[in-house]
Amino acid sequence: LTYGCARCHDHKYDPILQSDYYKLQAFFANTAAQDDVPLVSDEAAREHHERLAVWEERTRAVREEMASIEAPHRQAIEKDYLEKYPAEIQAILGKPEAQRNPFERQMAWKTRQYLDPSSHEYIADRNAVAGKIKGAQRKRWDALAGELASDESLRPAPLPVGSAMKDLGNEAPPTFLLNRGAFDKPKEEVQPGLLQILYPTPAVLPSPPPARTTGRRAALANLLADPANPLTARVMVNRVWQHHFGQGLVATPSDFGLKGARPVNPALLDWLTAEFIRTGWSLKSLHRLIVTSSSYRQAATHRPGPSRIDPANQSLWHFPRQRLEGEVIRDLSLAVSGLLNPAVGGASIFPELPAGMPTPRGGWKVNPGAQERNRRSVYVFVRRNTRYPLFDSFDMPDPHESCARRNVTTSPLQALTLLNGKVSLEWAQALAARVQKAAGPGAGPERQVEQAFLIAYGRPPDPAEQQMAREFFRDQAGVLRERGPGSPSSAADGTSSFGAAGGAAGGAAAAGPGAAATRRDELGFVPLRGQRIAETGHEVLVDFCHALLNSNEFIYQN
Repeated sequence: LTYGCARCHDHKYDPILQSDYYKLQAFFANTAAQDDVPLVSDEAAREHHERLAVWEERTRAVREEMASIEAPHRQAIEKDYLEKYPAEIQAILGKPEAQRNPFERQMAWKTRQYLDPSSHEYIADRNAVAGKIKGAQRKRWDALAGELASDESLRPAPLPVGSAMKDLGNEAPPTFLLNRGAFDKPKEEVQPGLLQILYPTPAVLPSPPPARTTGRRAALANLLADPANPLTARVMVNRVWQHHFGQGLVATPSDFGLKGARPVNPALLDWLTAEFIRTGWSLKSLHRLIVTSSSYRQAATHRPGPSRIDPANQSLWHFPRQRLEGEVIRDLSLAVSGLLNPAVGGASIFPELPAGMPTPRGGWKVNPGAQERNRRSVYVFVRRNTRYPLFDSFDMPDPHESCARRNVTTSPLQALTLLNGKVSLEWAQALAARVQKAAGPGAGPERQVEQAFLIAYGRPPDPAEQQMAREFFRDQAGVLRERGPGSPSSAADGTSSFGAAGGAAGGAAAAGPGAAATRRDELGFVPLRGQRIAETGHEVLVDFCHALLNSNEFIYQN
């Protein structure tokens, strides 16, 4: 349900009171962002701190002298910043921590990200201060900075960190119902609680509260995971069903209210919800239950009779064909080509951008190594103002907003991206190399086609497809032979010989063996050489693999 509409008044359609909005808000009244949570094991963190201690001890004298030079400039920057705050906030910051009430602790924490030297948004870091130092002090500071840089190899790389929420103590500031949502017009105080139509009394909080937390968020978690809660499990089950069938049993996954869609099969939704709770809220069990059902395992074949009775397929008389998301298309292409790096965890990655695309605001430093670039798409860095082009072509949602269900559009840009993109051609080259290795030395086109189908589709080709492939190999070899050796068809310009004006096989041949080694470092494989078509047909095999990666069977779930 959507709480947001109840911020200023009772919900117009659903049974959500204005007080419900602020009761939910009260669960988070004492929370603050914590942006420095290490994303490593305790052992890795301990090793990092030990190495850091060695560097700190070795550079202590240099850093202390630099800090003494920086101190007056740093204080001036901080003082100028603090004076811009209202007087009441300055008074809070001047209080000792022990004398602040819960509200004051929260206000002080909000300034921490700008005034704490350990914060990534600290306003007076070394770079900000360096520009203020002049004259002889600057010369000395530069000399010290050079000395510090000479020991940089001893300093461990920063630990990967993530953002989380934390409580600022075991006492929360009061939460008030606001008149028409105006922050300066508080009315009565409210206590933490969920929808009053389901839970008429306030939430049960731990008493006394733990030493460092109010226990409010834990109480909310218990309410949400309460088996008697009719919403949480149903919403989760509906989302999983939507993932597998393209549309949930409730077509509006973020609105189970009066204006949302009615369940197409309420009894099934109730039964799946009960099973989900009975198995301990196990998503793995829920996925297994759905994918082993006859509804999921049936074919996507169209049948005239049922289509007249249920043209929208609401009763699932056939499997609804779904196009894969852009992220899955990329991962699948990398997987079948043998390039996917399945490593788990670590920093985000920055794959290559199409030629001519301007660098996004904030930068896009492409990972130099192919192995790192070829990690799963879940690790591709997301900039809110620039979506990765391949994902954008396949309806990646706007990162500024939450998205309950992706739009599915069909546009020429999708085919052009997969057909003419430099990266998609490299996938085809790698797949062709994998097919050639699997087929064995001296294997003919029929054996190569069979291996290509097995790798890309997970099945062998039928006789009609074998015949079509034979015709493709014959016709495409003729096209490439007419262009001749050294023609654009052998250039690694990122386009297919059956797409635009470029080539299929990659250009390592023209540059010699040294270029092949370079391409191995860049791509993670050696592209097939541009050898004579009559001898090997390598370029034709690349084009054939490129066609498979662009086919409906590959990018659709049937």
